[in-house]
Amino acid sequence: MTQTDDTRAALSYTSYLALDEVLGAQRPRSDEHDELLFIVIHQVYELWFKQILHEAEFLQANLEAGNTAHAIRTLRRILTVLKVVVAQIDVLETMTPSQFTSFRARLDASSGFQSAQFRELEAVLGRRDERVFAHYPEGGEQRARIAAAMARPSLFDSFLKYLANSGYAVDSDRDVTRPVAPSAELQAVLLKVYQDDGGPSVVAECLVDLDEGMQEWRYRHVKMVERTIGDKTGTGGSSGATYLRTTLFQPMFPDLWAVRSKL
Repeated sequence: MTQTDDTRAALSYTSYLALDEVLGAQRPRSDEHDELLFIVIHQVYELWFKQILHEAEFLQANLEAGNTAHAIRTLRRILTVLKVVVAQIDVLETMTPSQFTSFRARLDASSGFQSAQFRELEAVLGRRDERVFAHYPEGGEQRARIAAAMARPSLFDSFLKYLANSGYAVDSDRDVTRPVAPSAELQAVLLKVYQDDGGPSVVAECLVDLDEGMQEWRYRHVKMVERTIGDKTGTGGSSGATYLRTTLFQPMFPDLWAVRSKL
């Protein structure tokens, strides 16, 4: 038997999925019944964030290569995953405020604000805000990943390159370390994209769907926090719902929204 055959024979559902490690990663710090749910939900969030980042990298490569069909399929997968992420809030909201309070003190300084993968995802989508580094020490791997994402082209930059390669008069050579700002010139190009009603317009609509999905996530998240802890200080000393409200209704792709009044 070859080494490959031996490896294949030894592989099982449990070993392939590393279930011993995955199912052993839930370590509640209290005896409260609901703490396990809280841990599982947030671990699943992190797995989905990992998948979205994986898909976003593939999406950017396909956009820059001009692969419209692959880009659309990947965007639709990301959108479907994002719907699952938002739907998980329904499960978390089965926990009452008193149930959360029963183990909340055991969270110590931990906070959802420390999710490096979500901060990296925000950077991939175009956020450029060095204030996020407050939760990550200098020299750390998580801070380095977020900084690297802020230094390279965002998803919208890849979309601009895609439009340029598709024959549209787009200046795709901007400073990618700066946030995307609304541009009347770009909106005029996007108007032409929509009027042509081809593949690029479908990609643009999928990006609007993604932007709307992220805004939906933020809204559902803040309402979940409000119904669970009200306006109390968040875990880890964060400002909780007060801060989260400031993130609502801030589009990642402002030009794609602005052009809609001109269609």
